[in-house]
Amino acid sequence: MKKLESNLINMTLSLGLITVSAGLALSAVYSVTEIPIAQAETKAKTEAISNVLPQFDNDPIADMTEVKIADIDGVFKIYPSFLNGEMTGAAVESFSHDGFSGTIVIIFGFSNDGDIIDYRVLQHAETPGLGEKMGQWFKDETGSRSIIGRNMLNDDLRVTKDGGEIDGITAATITSRAFLGSLDNAYKALQIYIQQQNHEIH
Repeated sequence: MKKLESNLINMTLSLGLITVSAGLALSAVYSVTEIPIAQAETKAKTEAISNVLPQFDNDPIADMTEVKIADIDGVFKIYPSFLNGEMTGAAVESFSHDGFSGTIVIIFGFSNDGDIIDYRVLQHAETPGLGEKMGQWFKDETGSRSIIGRNMLNDDLRVTKDGGEIDGITAATITSRAFLGSLDNAYKALQIYIQQQNHEIH
């Protein structure tokens, strides 16, 4: 009986040591990888912002402003572009919580006139082969897929199933609606930013 108790104690101690060792190992790995992951994310975002903006000579990241939209949980980040002191447009980090598999995060670039310059998908968990296609689908010139060059004020940027002008991703209507919803939110946030800037000037 005593031998059995001793074995159980030893086994418990061994398991405890294994658990502690595994925890320390995971912590060490996280510490080593945390900085490179953060650096890679920052680099990807910086490149995305540069790629979706019109010409600029300022530092859009340093000039970033956060904006909230009523009844939407979260903040929208506005990265304005200026050339010779005049605003030329902005990149807006937008999102939708209504993706098929949760939240999607996208940076959209706009000109001052509301034209869509480009976009980059930063985060999503959409279905491989379906919703994940949004990264390229809405740039594709086939049919009425592309949003590039369209105007936020003059075009109906909803999926055709909802009466709009954009062909949604085949078999991924929920993702398509979330994508276009985040586009709409992005432009709303930009208008709030512009109103705030005009108010500060006056």
